[in-house]
Amino acid sequence: MKEVKDFIVAETVRYNDMYGMLRLRPADGSPLPDIKPGQFVQVAVRTPGVFLRRPISINWVDADNGTLDLLVRRAGRGTEAMLRLVAGDTVNILLPLGNGFDTGMHPGSKAILIGGGVGVAPLLYLGRKLADEGVDVHFLLGARSSGDLLQRERFEAVGHVHLSTEDGSVGEKGLVTKHSVLGSEFDRIYCCGPSPMMKAVAAIARERGTECYVSLENMMACGLGACLCCVENTVKGNVCVCTEGPVFNVEMLNW
Repeated sequence: MKEVKDFIVAETVRYNDMYGMLRLRPADGSPLPDIKPGQFVQVAVRTPGVFLRRPISINWVDADNGTLDLLVRRAGRGTEAMLRLVAGDTVNILLPLGNGFDTGMHPGSKAILIGGGVGVAPLLYLGRKLADEGVDVHFLLGARSSGDLLQRERFEAVGHVHLSTEDGSVGEKGLVTKHSVLGSEFDRIYCCGPSPMMKAVAAIARERGTECYVSLENMMACGLGACLCCVENTVKGNVCVCTEGPVFNVEMLNW
């Protein structure tokens, strides 16, 4: 069930000029709602000139401590204001939104979770859920350079981590879709990141007959399917990514 509630900023981490993490807990002390990997929130931003909520992927959920993490990339006035928040500040959030990843895999099966840039955000929580179910979890994380690779230690605590940078500063040099680990066999592929990367991953999955899920990053304004900003053409016609997704099996997409 969707909720609108105030959250207190419990902690902030600034990775670099572009990226930071917000750790939030309900201001009223209530428990978090049930949140699935791949779902997102809409954050109200209190800054002049920003009227719409900002959609942010859920990076991590700690139900025991009642906190959730949001990985934020500075993309404009709204996200810049979010990155200026400090511990003790309050934000209003609409959550949880969208449909998450299908985590139904047999124990002992093998999955690779591929992320580029801020697209790595939902994969951390997804990986934790899969690992808890006995899945052999591999992360393939790509970035332009070593300084753009986010939360590496947190991913390493969950599964096997493979790295790719365009400048070769860490991991294999080149695009994430050219990494040698993709020569291995996996039972399922999950992916989130720039559209060209996801389309390339989808092509690899189709060629091999491997089930593949992607999380789309279409522009979203309302998060409720009312504004029609995020419409995607699928095999079932045009659908709102914010309500029918953001996660789709690639077989549903006209890619």
